[in-house]
Amino acid sequence: MLDFVNVSKSFWTGQKRKVILDRASFSVRAGDSIGILAQNGTGKTTIINMMAGLERPDEGQILRMGRVSFPLGFVGGVVNRHTGTENARYIARLYQLDPDQVEAFCRWLADIGEYFDMPVGTYSQGMKARFSFSLMAALEFDVYLIDEGMPTTTDVRFNRRAGQVLRERLARGTVVMVSHQADTLERFCNRAAVLRDGQLYMFDTLEEAKELYDYAD
Repeated sequence: MLDFVNVSKSFWTGQKRKVILDRASFSVRAGDSIGILAQNGTGKTTIINMMAGLERPDEGQILRMGRVSFPLGFVGGVVNRHTGTENARYIARLYQLDPDQVEAFCRWLADIGEYFDMPVGTYSQGMKARFSFSLMAALEFDVYLIDEGMPTTTDVRFNRRAGQVLRERLARGTVVMVSHQADTLERFCNRAAVLRDGQLYMFDTLEEAKELYDYAD
């Protein structure tokens, strides 16, 4: 589904060059649920954005086979002055899906009441997180990309529904989730990897990945 072939990516911080990937090669296969462990500031979001095609590598190739989602939390296609209804229906048309079905699903999952018919720019951070997750979950992808796990919300009912929806996606799709905390990954991932020193080390289990990750600490 996703192949990184000798991929390099780095940034100039103003004082030194920060290496995210250094001629790294790895693959994400159909049916995988991969959790990537990486410390804050090491490039978790950059890797997810590269998988989605939002950022380009400095060198190497990224091959995508199938429909790859935008990262959870990415709102580049959402217009703040438009309502949740208008945004959901617009995104549905972009992906050639039924706007009525996408709108209804987002209303049900986000569960933000009358705010769904208000401009997204008026939403609290929690409501934006819920709307973003519902929008991603409403669209059919082969690979779902999630940065730092589930959206941050104190609403227990939403958390329960969102977790169930994500588990359903896991059953029939491929998920890549990045986090700096192993606990975030263990409920949803059947394989794990560690981002360290410009390389992504793949393991068959989260426990194996945690050993390297804890040692890196």
